[in-house]
Formats: sequence, structure tokens, C-alpha cells
Amino acid sequence: METQEIHRGRLIDHIQLVVRDLPASQKFYAAVFEVLAIPMGGTGEGYFWADELFVSTADSEAAQGVLTGRHHLAFQARDRAVVDAFHKAALANGGADNGGPGERAYHPGYYAAFVLDPDGNNIEAVHHGAAQRSVPSVKITF
Repeated sequence: METQEIHRGRLIDHIQLVVRDLPASQKFYAAVFEVLAIPMGGTGEGYFWADELFVSTADSEAAQGVLTGRHHLAFQARDRAVVDAFHKAALANGGADNGGPGERAYHPGYYAAFVLDPDGNNIEAVHHGAAQRSVPSVKITF
């Protein structure tokens, strides 16, 4: 078995979205992940994944033939410029505006943008303002 490396946060291990049009979703997510500096993890017949997000067609065994409903996913951005670039890339690659870049009242410094992906999921990029992380992610090697 080849050694693999993944990075994880603390709460979510993974999320699966089941989509109608896999190529449209892959174009959308590849563009926003490039802006967010998140590498695509892999692709296969009827699916692709990046970090904790697994996206598949309804034909995949894990989907059991059912599309997912409308979800809200928020991706972390390293700064405000990345939030702005996320919004622009999403709109240029099949996304629809659901709230342009700007400060939100959730807490001081909360800067975010919202788009709808090709399946109507509410996708957000957020920068929480000045903060210090102990590490960028948890590195898991197996």
C-alpha cells in the first residue's frame, strides 16, 4: 500500500455531496479550491474529492441513488483577498452569487462571500480576521 497523507481539522471527518452533474461540480470546486490553495485529492468513475469533501454522482455506492439536499459549507480563507478571489472564481465557473464579499455581523472581523454551487448548495469562504493558529492542519500519514 502506498503511503498517503491527509490533513484534518477537529470536528468534521468528511462530507459527501451527491450531485446531478459531476463535470459541472468538478469545474466549480476545482476553481474555488485552486483559489483556496486546497489540492484536489483524487478522482474516479463518478466521484472526486478534496480534503474532507467527497462529491459523487447518485450512482455511487455510498450515495445509494439519492441526491443530497441543500447544504451550507464554509471553507476557511487565509485572508480577505482569498475570499474575494473565491467569489470571483466561483461565479466564473458555474456558481451563482448568494452574498458578495464583505464583513458580516457574526463576530468582529468576520469577512465572507457566499455562492450557490451548480446544485444549489450554499458555499462560503470566510476569513475570521487576525488570529494565530497553532498549526495549519492536523497531518495524518498512513
